Amino acid sequence: MYDPADNIDRARVSAESSSNGVPGEVFIREFTRSQRPLYLYILPLVGNTADADEVLQETNLVIWAKWHQFELGSNFVAWGRAIARLEVFRHRRNRNRKMTFLDDKVLELVAERSESVNENLERQQAALAQCLSQLRAKDRELIRMRYAPGANGDKVAKNLGRPANSVYQSLGRIRRSLMECVRVQLAEEGGLK
Repeated sequence: MYDPADNIDRARVSAESSSNGVPGEVFIREFTRSQRPLYLYILPLVGNTADADEVLQETNLVIWAKWHQFELGSNFVAWGRAIARLEVFRHRRNRNRKMTFLDDKVLELVAERSESVNENLERQQAALAQCLSQLRAKDRELIRMRYAPGANGDKVAKNLGRPANSVYQSLGRIRRSLMECVRVQLAEEGGLK
């Protein structure tokens, strides 16, 4: 998803990209950020990780071949999903499988639903990031400590020298606050699709 905070001199990037015939920095950043969302979009459509890897690779080849068609400021992941959808159909057509579990109409419905779910998840993540930034510094730090790899409430309590019950109560309060903040943000922008 394009983040206006990452807005660098678009004219320079565009001129740089077109003058030497290679994608500029903004495109490369968007491409890199899109890999996980594209993979998670492709996986349910093909049904296994090996095929998802293959389709993502083919999708990436098309994205790179068409990099000049991407409009800076538009939704890179949505553009990539449109390409990935076509690559999924091409993959299915080219794979001479004895048994196909889903016909193309069902696959199209799955793709549409998956896209909707992914868009909603992106909106929820953006709202959560905004809500996290609005927390008091000490609450943000407590959340960061709790969700660090390998952490749990008891370890955080020990590190802080606080009773575990106190830490769990604080975390519960912060989670409720974040849930309410996300709910309000999503409602303000029109809710989930």
